[in-house]
Amino acid sequence: MNNRLKSGAALAVTLGLSIATASAETARIFWKDLRPATQPAAESVGLPMVAAKMPDRGETLSLNLRDKTVQLAGYALPVDRDGDLVYQFLLVPWTGACSHMPTPPPNQIVLVTPAHPYRMSEAYQPVSVTGALEPGMEKTQLFILDGASVIQSGYAVRKAAVADVDVVPDTITQPANSPWRFLNKKKN
Repeated sequence: MNNRLKSGAALAVTLGLSIATASAETARIFWKDLRPATQPAAESVGLPMVAAKMPDRGETLSLNLRDKTVQLAGYALPVDRDGDLVYQFLLVPWTGACSHMPTPPPNQIVLVTPAHPYRMSEAYQPVSVTGALEPGMEKTQLFILDGASVIQSGYAVRKAAVADVDVVPDTITQPANSPWRFLNKKKN
């Protein structure tokens, strides 16, 4: 084997190890990891007026996740799109949040900017987002059918890898009397 071929093989092995190490360092997190342990989950306080029922209005963030590469599943609500290509979206823990249902507290909303435009077939599409989590309050204008709304997110993931998922493991199911319960139905 000549030196150039040996160098190439060594580089490939090194890159392979780097990629394996990077994926091993990705922490799979859940929505509860983004709020203080003492803060009740949304279903405990009832979905209407979620943030208003919390002493800190849901603004206490989990700083121990700062700049860590995480993977979080949730529902994508487009903020900046062109047709079916989405350039930025809000990741929320339940379907209907922000447009049909009350807005979750800021520490339960992640502003996501995909590394590449993401092709989305529908609002509230279940997705998994992987990238560096950045805690910090940020306001985003969301255009909905009956006007615009300003949504405050507590986290951001920029240059995110986005993938479709079938299930969001820790989703909050709409109450039986919710008119938006149909959003939780499985699609065939």
